[in-house]
Amino acid sequence: MAAPSTLLLTGAAGNMGTLLRPRLARDGRILRLLDTAELQARPGEQVRTGSVTDPDAVAAATAGADAVVHLAGISGEAGWDDILAVNVEGTRTVLDAAVAAGVRTVVLASSNHAAGFRTRDDGVPLPATVGPAPDTYYGWSKHAMEGLGRLYHERFGLTVVSARIGSCFPRPSNARMLATWLSPDDAARLVEAAVAPGTRGHHVVWGVSANTRRWWSPAEGAAIGFHPRDDAEVFAEELLDGAEPDPADPVHHRVGGAFCDAPLGVPMR
Repeated sequence: MAAPSTLLLTGAAGNMGTLLRPRLARDGRILRLLDTAELQARPGEQVRTGSVTDPDAVAAATAGADAVVHLAGISGEAGWDDILAVNVEGTRTVLDAAVAAGVRTVVLASSNHAAGFRTRDDGVPLPATVGPAPDTYYGWSKHAMEGLGRLYHERFGLTVVSARIGSCFPRPSNARMLATWLSPDDAARLVEAAVAPGTRGHHVVWGVSANTRRWWSPAEGAAIGFHPRDDAEVFAEELLDGAEPDPADPVHHRVGGAFCDAPLGVPMR
């Protein structure tokens, strides 16, 4: 079975989509990009404009795709109705379209905030299969996303990989990210492992790099062939300025950090 030749990225204009586009480009692959924002297609890309809340737009974008990387959604805390419409209903729309189109694999961009209230007391390394403990409406929506992924795997045989993303940015920007950082290159490695021909079934994995301070388990990712290479420790001296973080501090002790104290339904700045 060949690697996917047409890979659909929803939310392609967002942070992760922007970081992944050049890293997922390869000879013989078509990257199909879906977003509400207008994008300029590069060689090897196809652009579709539309929302994951629009079943017709999603169905058209999914037709002929071999795999879907579902990145679209509200990426932080927001009001309940918005979270429900975009993150939950949008995910269901994508999964429905994937089944109808005969897509083999869907990668769901979940979040560490689906398990935000889990702590180091729940285990170090903390398994990716640890039960849900969402810290916000946003975190709950990511738990719901994972549940939908499991449902569609069991019902329809869809291969689904839910990646509990840590902090995916070009570089870590604070002490917490020394543990939770997912480098853009490792994010691409995670996607490639998830859509590889040998990956089948339903999986929940941590989306985190090979950080020296990582306390989330790499085992579930390794089981699908995800072997991160980057380490946030190269930024430690700059970020810490000689002051080591206290693992008992809630920001470092809880998976979700400061999200656990954020007001529900209030967008975070």
